Amino acid sequence: MHDQPSVSELVQAVKNFVDHSAMPELKGRAAFHARVASNVLATILRDLDAREANDGAEYERLKALLPDSDGKTRQALNEELQGRIRSGELTIASAALMEHLKKTAIAQLKVDQPKYSGLATALED
Repeated sequence: MHDQPSVSELVQAVKNFVDHSAMPELKGRAAFHARVASNVLATILRDLDAREANDGAEYERLKALLPDSDGKTRQALNEELQGRIRSGELTIASAALMEHLKKTAIAQLKVDQPKYSGLATALED
């Protein structure tokens, strides 16, 4: 049996090449684009690492927030939540809704912008 490298391992290999082989050889605009590429690859790695846990936690929060959620997908529950917010059935007065939105935003920030100063503040609360 042949063990293939995981997606994370492949992305990490490309990131290592960009960071340690390509970037030191580049100047100006090309160096800037290499830094952007490296940052994108780092975001992909964080997403690959956190996706399953983040999606599972979000799904559990949605099921708790929406009582008639049996058998619905996470996407369907998010669409239902959006509809309930739009209709005014759920508002920011709901502590459970606000907790869900905060946890969802924090999870996304940990992937997209882990150095964002507001993230540290949100994690303190």
